[in-house]
Amino acid sequence: MKRNAQRLAHPYRDLDVIDSRAPRFNQLVVGVLSAVAIVSGWWWLLALLAIQLVVGLALGRRYCVPCLAYFELVQPVFGEGPLEDSRPPRFANLVGVVFLTTATAAYLGDFATLGAVLGGLVALLALLAGATGFCAGCEAYKLGYVVTGRRFIACPLPPRPSSAAQRA
Repeated sequence: MKRNAQRLAHPYRDLDVIDSRAPRFNQLVVGVLSAVAIVSGWWWLLALLAIQLVVGLALGRRYCVPCLAYFELVQPVFGEGPLEDSRPPRFANLVGVVFLTTATAAYLGDFATLGAVLGGLVALLALLAGATGFCAGCEAYKLGYVVTGRRFIACPLPPRPSSAAQRA
């Protein structure tokens, strides 16, 4: 953390919320590595990315390599970013798993063009999300509420301390 800055949410225990920069960091990693896989022909990188996303979803952020890098190396330098509901980014990761797994299966089934298209789509959307904050998977999660007649309500976020409390 920025020296003496207090986290509002513990990165590995407070799973209802997440520092909004963490998913963006993860998306940049997934986007760059997916692009490398497509350009280089190293389709097995897509499989590794899918496995890593599954491990993070199943076992938690502590086992997600990009998450670990963000929370242990990046966040201590720049501080905690704004908190957000963690459900939409988790859903986006699940969508990423489906696309990356399908791309890997396409390569294994000798459908390299399909694999490249699916892997390229992951790279494009992940890089877009990492660079701009627009996450197609997150928006699809919220749209799912609208389509089913429900209203998306974000989980309660811890309040930011006032500037007077921060100075004390």
